[in-house]
Amino acid sequence: MRERQALQSARRAREFEAFVAGAAGRLLHAATLLTAEPPDDNPRARALLTAALAHTYASWDRLRGEDPYDRTRQQLALRFGRAAWRRHRGHGGVLGRLSPQERLILVLRMYEGVAEEQTAALLGLPAERVRVICARAIATVLHPPRGPAPTRALSGAAPS
Repeated sequence: MRERQALQSARRAREFEAFVAGAAGRLLHAATLLTAEPPDDNPRARALLTAALAHTYASWDRLRGEDPYDRTRQQLALRFGRAAWRRHRGHGGVLGRLSPQERLILVLRMYEGVAEEQTAALLGLPAERVRVICARAIATVLHPPRGPAPTRALSGAAPS
């Protein structure tokens, strides 16, 4: 009996390692976009991904045909959502100007390609609200607000 459990455990570990080898890069990039950290310095994104992968590993035997990538992405989104509401802004990066909700929806919709209805169901929002938030986030990224016009130093002479 113990041999059988050991074989199942080893198979499970090999399957999970193969999954992580294939999906970790893309998932880490998604987590980095969510946390708005620079790609070369992203400790929050790495911690977020580690927690999501740990949850996926813990439920690996119960997936039963479910895509582990989708499960991990869902965990990534949920964990980010829970943590992000406590810390409003990111630390810079391309998506740093967006709110956590805008970043989450934009990453799910545009980077991960999750359908609008699935994103809405995942977040518990109406599909129309997801569409509006996504459009606003895209507009913010594509057309950042302009800063105040630079002021010119006046020379000592007054205009005549």
